[in-house]
Parts: sequence; C-alpha cells; structure tokens
Amino acid sequence: MASAADRVSSSISLAKFSQATDLRKRLWFTIGALIVFRLLSYVPLPGIDPTALGLLGEQTKGGVLDLFNNFSGGALKRMSLIALGVTPYISASIAVQLATSLSPTLAAIKKEGESGRKRLNQYTRYGTVALTIIQGYFLAAGLESFGAAQGVAAVIEPGIMFRIGAVVSLLGGTMFLMWLGEQITSRGIGNGISLIIMAGIVANLPSTLYNLFESGRTGSLDAARLIGIVAAVVLLILFICFMERAQRRILIQYPKRQTRTGMQADRSHLPLKINTAGVIPPIFASTLLTVPLTITQFAGSNIKSGTGWGDVVIALNQYLAQGSVLFMVLYGLGIVFFSFFYTAIVFNPEETADNLKRYGGFIPGIRPGKNTELYFDYVLTRITVLGAAYLTIICLVPEYLVAALGIPFYLGGTSLLIVVNVTMDTVTQIQSHLLAHQYGDLIKKAKLKGGRLR
Repeated sequence: MASAADRVSSSISLAKFSQATDLRKRLWFTIGALIVFRLLSYVPLPGIDPTALGLLGEQTKGGVLDLFNNFSGGALKRMSLIALGVTPYISASIAVQLATSLSPTLAAIKKEGESGRKRLNQYTRYGTVALTIIQGYFLAAGLESFGAAQGVAAVIEPGIMFRIGAVVSLLGGTMFLMWLGEQITSRGIGNGISLIIMAGIVANLPSTLYNLFESGRTGSLDAARLIGIVAAVVLLILFICFMERAQRRILIQYPKRQTRTGMQADRSHLPLKINTAGVIPPIFASTLLTVPLTITQFAGSNIKSGTGWGDVVIALNQYLAQGSVLFMVLYGLGIVFFSFFYTAIVFNPEETADNLKRYGGFIPGIRPGKNTELYFDYVLTRITVLGAAYLTIICLVPEYLVAALGIPFYLGGTSLLIVVNVTMDTVTQIQSHLLAHQYGDLIKKAKLKGGRLR
C-alpha cells in the first residue's frame, strides 16, 4: 500500500499550481527581478560613446572576455551599469571560503551557526565592495585609452571625474545585483545568483541560434555540420541531466526496534551526488580567469609591443584566447580544484560520521566513528574524481571543438551546464513548494475533521 507521501507526490501537477498562491507570488517576484536585471544591462555608464563600444566588441572578440560577457548577458559589451555582473561577489566568496579553510578564527566563526554565517556574509560583502572598486577603476582607465590608435575615443570626456563616476556606477550596479540575488533566494524560488547568471546566458540564446541557422542558410556552414551541432547539443543536455541525477547511495542501518510484527531494523540510504559541487567549479574557475583579464583585453590593442608591460599584456591576450592551450589548461585545473574544494565544504565526513554515531546509525561492515569517517572520505574522493572529470569534459571539449573547427556557435559546454543545472534545481524548488502546499492542505483538512468530531 502506498504511503501518504507517495500519494501526495504522485498527485503533484500543474493543475495544483493555481491553488498555490504563495508559489505564484514567488514566481512573479523572481520573474520581475530578472526583468529588472535585463533592463539594467541596457543602461550605459555615464560618459561612454556607444559607437566606440561597437568597435570594442569586435576587437576583443574571441577571448576569455566573451565568456564573461556571456555570463553578464551582454552587459560588459554594452558597458552598462552592471558590466561587472556578479563576478566581484563570486570572487569575494571564493576568497572568504578559502580563508575559512585556512584560518582557525574564521573556521570558528563558521561553526557558530546562523550568526557565524551572517558574519561571513558580511565579510563577503566588504570584499565585493573592494574588488568592485579595484576592477571598476582599472576598467575605467582602460576605457579611456581604448581606440586611441584608431582615432576613436570610447570615453567622451576622459579624466578623474569620469573614473570616479564609472567606479561609483559600477559599484552601485554590482551591489544592487548582489542584493537582487539575495532577494530572489529569500522571497523568490531560490538560487538567486545562479538564476541571474542563467538569465544572462539565456538572453543571448535567441541571437546565438539565429546566427547558427543563418550560417546554415547562407551556406557558410554546411548542412552536415549544422545537423551535427544540433544533435551534439541535444546529447550533451541529456548527458548533463543523467550525470546531475547520478548518485552513490550508501546503506545506513539503525538498531532494531519493537514493532507490531516483531523486532525490525530500520534501513535508509545516504545519497552522495556524483557532482556534489554542482555548477560552482566552472563559475569559480571562469571568474578567476576573467578578473585579471578584464582590463588587458580592453587595453591590449593600444599597448605598443617592445615594452616589458606591453609584451606581457599582448602575450596574455594571445595565449588566453578562447580555445587556446593555456586557456584550456588553466580552466581545467581550476574546475578540478574547485570541484574538490567545494565538495569538502558541502560535505564534512567527520561531522556526518559523528551524527550517525549519535543516532545509532552505522554502515554494515564499517565500525562507527573514525572508520566511518575514513570510509566516507574514501567514497567521496572517488566520486569527486568522476565528477571533476565530467565537469572538465563538459566544459572544455565543446569549447575546443568550436575553436578548432571554426564553428560559429558560442553556447559552449559551460553555458549549457549552468542552464541545465539551474533549470533542474529551479524545477525541484517549485515541486518542493507544491508539495509543501499540498501537505498544508492535508493538515488543515485533518484539523477541520478533528474539530467536527469533537
């Protein structure tokens, strides 16, 4: 006989959506917040010449900057108020999490619970402000020199006032996006920062598909390649869905207890996802690549070769072009590192083993305590290797094929991974809200029936 939870889960459908008023409010709030994000991406910085920005986009095309511009929904190419996107916030989060792992003081703050989490979030905000000011200043300085060799000025009136105005505008835009992401997480359907990044990627999807099929129509891309690209994208999405749902289930057994039918032992499973870190490793790795290169690709065309700094900047722009060997190596190493790093943050073998021991649970054949901790660490390391390899293949192989074959298709594996993963998480959040709504209805009906019986 099916349990009540199974009956409730099986009855979840879109027909119940109209009755879930709280969920509808959350969805409308999320949609409204994403619309505000898209509108802000078209508000330019004060003092920018839009004509020169078109030239800027062509000269910086094909590098790591394209990846950054894709995540921001084209805001960087248009030099809008949110040109830096949430990159400074992500960079500050990386710094705080690394510091938490290395500093005993910050580790103690993290263990304080909710109050500790709030303090660490405050440190992340301070770091976001500092990084935005630094990046914004150098971005403004790079814009002032852009186009000088071609006789085109990207900035109408260069000077200290433009730099101050640009830094203040970029700081306000980034901090607003950070606040907007937190509001989506608390008042929307969750995953605020991830949804903002996904919205930026999806915003470029229509133009990407149009350019792809237009290339097939004009003959610049033959029909076989076009069909191959579409089939590869479909297979890639299916593979991502399969891997994101893949789990290693560990059997957990609890002591026997007395029931109506006799002594029975409770059993459950502890699911460990193959990709425990989710989309965090590609986002963190790409962020660390784009932060030092945001300015060099803007200013690279105006720096003369033959000077020490000029040669370094030009070399960076050349060797870190999208699809280059150095780019692929650094990106892959970053993905692998953050896969293990973030997995260690999300899942603590020692804490999990202690909780099992406290409640009397154990793994058959493994002694509780230290041996259970070592077993968790062993299993988690093995599946993280598989997860890191999966992320690296998904993110790098499509990028390499696009660069090697010269295919005009800019929705790479990283973008597909983020879109599919965030979409799956969002659907799960919606289903959880629907399930909670139906449980609430069952509880209300039970209370009414109980009151009538009295």
